[in-house]
Amino acid sequence: MSVLKSLVDSVRGGAIEVVDLTAPLSSDTPILQLPEPFSNTIRFSLEEISRYDDRGPAWYWNDIHTGEHSGTHFDAPVHWITGRDGEDVSQVPPRNLIAPAVVLDFADEAAKDHDFLLRIDHVKEWERANGPLPDGGWLLYRTGWDTRSGDQDDFLNGSHTPGISVECAEWLAAETPIAGLGVETVGTDAGAAHSFTPPFPCHSFLLGAGKYGLTQLRNLDRLPVTGAVVLAPPLPIVGGSGSPVRVLALVER
Repeated sequence: MSVLKSLVDSVRGGAIEVVDLTAPLSSDTPILQLPEPFSNTIRFSLEEISRYDDRGPAWYWNDIHTGEHSGTHFDAPVHWITGRDGEDVSQVPPRNLIAPAVVLDFADEAAKDHDFLLRIDHVKEWERANGPLPDGGWLLYRTGWDTRSGDQDDFLNGSHTPGISVECAEWLAAETPIAGLGVETVGTDAGAAHSFTPPFPCHSFLLGAGKYGLTQLRNLDRLPVTGAVVLAPPLPIVGGSGSPVRVLALVER
């Protein structure tokens, strides 16, 4: 049996579960709010073109209005000034969009401290228990924040959201083989990261190193600590800095 037929049969037969890590995209989806004088993205919306009526009697379709970084989305290196000479979202090699993933679960810590920061020693302790971070794979950082995604204010929480320390972000970018970082929060950085040195270190270090970001993930609690495979294909927007994305995980059951 071919490898691909075996994969399809395993998915259809339930030996491999497909877990959707994507938040639904609607006008209610929380979006990042930057303070003045910075510009902000628009909310997602649909503008109806026709719906089985005189504008188009047999079809329904819409124009989509959204930002690149709305809902569950993919950050390409060019999104940040440190990666300005790197890949735009259309240039990300397709082979990089299917990769192994591990889950670092710090939901209990984030529940007690909304400003909780992942540190290098947390990751090294995890590696001692579970093995090395995956070469060319995703570090998925679970904080339980997806449970807040139904309400904009609760999700942003007055800029008090968990993230990663400056030192850990720099270390992940320079010293580990991961392809990217995935989080449940509105962005890959902590809510208070505007006050860090440098500001927004996950964006600065990881995108500057040619790595990627995934944000506003959900259902990370349904994944094993190791062993999942993530599919995260963004729209190939030419010149784009990112894109909404349907993130799926394959898990052996």
